[in-house]
Amino acid sequence: MATTGNDDGPNLQQQVDLLKQQLGQAQKMTALGELVSTTTHEFNNVLMTIINYAKMGMRHKDAATRDKCFEKIYAAAGRAAKITNTVLGIARNRSAGREPTDLTELVQNTLVLLEREMNKYRIAIDRTFRPIPPAYVNGNQIQQVMLNLLINARQAMPRGGRLAIKLLHDTENDMVDLVIRDYGCGIPPDKLPRIFDSFFTTKAGPDESGKGGTGLGLSMCRDIIETHQGRIRVDSTVGKGTAFTLKLPTVSKIQQKRPPLGAPVTTPPGVIGQPTVNR
Repeated sequence: MATTGNDDGPNLQQQVDLLKQQLGQAQKMTALGELVSTTTHEFNNVLMTIINYAKMGMRHKDAATRDKCFEKIYAAAGRAAKITNTVLGIARNRSAGREPTDLTELVQNTLVLLEREMNKYRIAIDRTFRPIPPAYVNGNQIQQVMLNLLINARQAMPRGGRLAIKLLHDTENDMVDLVIRDYGCGIPPDKLPRIFDSFFTTKAGPDESGKGGTGLGLSMCRDIIETHQGRIRVDSTVGKGTAFTLKLPTVSKIQQKRPPLGAPVTTPPGVIGQPTVNR
């Protein structure tokens, strides 16, 4: 007897959704492995700093030298704690819950993880952090998006260059804008409209650091930002570079959109806008 489309097993769309979920988890684990490789070297540098200043403090008996050594050891230990806590935070299987988040601190912690890699490839980072209100986000997920965009930016400048990161408050729309801009090769106009498509990639393969692209990265970034009721925009010019702008809602914006206590909820909060591509 011929089978029909009404079998009890999972339908095709359910299978596709499951495969996308599994691929997304696999990409997250791959990115985590690359990150651990990078941060292991950075952590080793911190340990060497602690060891060297401990030896200096043991050799010198005067109080001034020992106080200096203790200060350097304390600072290095704090940096080591920040590295491990950030990596552990990414590795944990956190829920999709959101909370008021200081994006300035989140960006700073993310840059700590990539500091050695950026230095190795001669990438200078310009920071412009304006006063911003707390954003209502899942910090773990937004950090994944940042890591993806920062590594893409580094790969767009294989001979080194400048990377600009900005945090601004869009007061008119009550959104926090996170801008990641490189001054690299840019994206060709014929490929720009497709960069958010699943499985589409502009990368021919892994670069010299072993990092390549599966085409899932920007698609997943878009999905994460949209589930936060935010928007992602890209502006790119060949030979001049690419800028990604993440617009994320503030705590006050989310509170304004919530219905009063006891009021019926007719529709769930919708996604604000779609990915925007500018040339």
